[in-house]
Amino acid sequence: MRLTLHTDYALRVLMYLALRPGRISTIQTIADSYDISKNHLMKVSQQLGRNGYVKTIRGRTGGLQLAHDPADINIGDVVRLMEEDFQIVECFTTGISKCVITKSCGLSGILHTALDAWLAVLDQYTLADTISKPAAMRKQLGLDEAAA
Repeated sequence: MRLTLHTDYALRVLMYLALRPGRISTIQTIADSYDISKNHLMKVSQQLGRNGYVKTIRGRTGGLQLAHDPADINIGDVVRLMEEDFQIVECFTTGISKCVITKSCGLSGILHTALDAWLAVLDQYTLADTISKPAAMRKQLGLDEAAA
């Protein structure tokens, strides 16, 4: 299983904001810290905001802020939200599969079981679990610990 960049960036945004509780961060600052695309982060941040994971503050002093305690944000839920689909193989599609062995093949069931297990593992963790070494993460991201 491989996550899309959209999901990867969403998790990074959430971790960044979790390292700065109660503080507002700009998309540009987050993009610069991770050396990733600001435009891509804008799309990710909009989706996180629409779904209640972040507060979006408009205006000259605006930016993003985590909307919930990191311990209340489930990683599995975020992944399910951000991923467009989990069609690992063609027969996972909701339409008609062109695979000639779909009706008799056991691979689909195996892969569904694997996907369910993978998501069940993610469901066991929260955003708080991802920032278990906050001082090291702040340093790597160039954040001022005193301001955190």
